[in-house]
Amino acid sequence: MILNQISPFVGVHCETTTTGTLLKHIGIELSEPMLFGIGEGLSFIFWNMKSMDFPFIGGRIKPDQLTTNIAKNLNLKLEIQETTSKSKAWSSVQNLIDSGIPVGLKLDCFHLEYFSKPFHFAGHYAALYGYDESNVYLVDTKQQGTKVHTSLKSLELARSEKGPMASKNLFYTIGLGKKQTNLTKVVRLAAKNNAREYLSPPITNVSFQGIRKLASYLEKWFHSSKDIQRDFGTTAMMMEKAGTGGAIFRNLYRDFLLESYELTKDPIFKNTHLQFKEVANHWTEIISLFDSLGKKGDERLLSEIKNLLHTIADLEFSAMSDLLKLKEV
Repeated sequence: MILNQISPFVGVHCETTTTGTLLKHIGIELSEPMLFGIGEGLSFIFWNMKSMDFPFIGGRIKPDQLTTNIAKNLNLKLEIQETTSKSKAWSSVQNLIDSGIPVGLKLDCFHLEYFSKPFHFAGHYAALYGYDESNVYLVDTKQQGTKVHTSLKSLELARSEKGPMASKNLFYTIGLGKKQTNLTKVVRLAAKNNAREYLSPPITNVSFQGIRKLASYLEKWFHSSKDIQRDFGTTAMMMEKAGTGGAIFRNLYRDFLLESYELTKDPIFKNTHLQFKEVANHWTEIISLFDSLGKKGDERLLSEIKNLLHTIADLEFSAMSDLLKLKEV
């Protein structure tokens, strides 16, 4: 059974691509930056544990929350289910496909056969739109090929894998709610909510405080690293190319702010767009410096990176403080 009428969302980030595909199926078409912004997606995390090979740097809110926020802000009906049973996990999504409903899946991309360079990451998403006796048909990001397929067995492994960010065969569907929303109101509400969360981080390694923590830890990381090229080169690649849309999600948020200004003509959106334009450029600089640090191991680059990180923390704090002043209409 294959839903031939499916119109894939072409995106660079896995969760917005998956949710965007489900939204298109019910007649809602928004850009990827708009989905990221409505999902209150912007954040930052610097995470380091002894069990990790090297620290993790992320630029968005935790997995699953983005789609939850999109559905909440657009007044849509989101149904999320999990099960420890592999057979029930498959029969449930099979029944939905047979009923003409595409399904969002949370996966560990290590097992997906269309990934050319497999790695364990259990916070990956794809939209299921069909199956046959041996394969399933998915919508994934543009860089993975958009419309792709993988074997039934590989999908089972990807859905049930354990580890950081993993869920129990999580799947979700999205339906229309009882009332339509006014997008002008939605972007204001979402931006304010995102700003409020960003400005009140629950722990010091999140948001602008997390950026400062990375700056203070940078030298220790460099000197304690067992493989400088792996640590900083891989981190640079992850921040720029691993589904972030470039500049660790700041390009997407910058463009969301511009679209919001074009929609509302509110000068706060215009000013914060310009601030995030500068922020995105600085993150691109840092990513380039991380890459150079990995290749050359030049300790002199550390001070330049640290200065840029503190500049970014100030700029992001300022921009988010401005967004908090938005008036809801």
